[in-house]
Amino acid sequence: MSDATMDASPRRSAMPTWLVATIAGAFGLFYAYAVWNALAFLIDQASGALGLNGAGWALLLAGVVFPIAVFAVGFALGWKRKAGPFALVLLAGLGLVAVFWLNIVAYAAVYGATLLG
Repeated sequence: MSDATMDASPRRSAMPTWLVATIAGAFGLFYAYAVWNALAFLIDQASGALGLNGAGWALLLAGVVFPIAVFAVGFALGWKRKAGPFALVLLAGLGLVAVFWLNIVAYAAVYGATLLG
């Protein structure tokens, strides 16, 4: 067998570490904004006159946790790719987070009274 077929070294990233950090950091700011916005909405709803029931807590906490999970999955899927596909994976995840957040806001607007304690 040749040396090329016996190479068992792990696959390295297709881009330098500084570029991975730059792309992830730029998109991370948008994901952090989504988390901050969801946390502010949760605190605003929970500190209202009626508070939240269990379903309200679960729904609004999901809005806080979901962007973090999507960023982690997007980073894990994309960091070994080239810069373009890595950025597109994180951008697609950001679109998913935006749709999820719009669903939460729409649900809270339509069924808001059922979320209150």
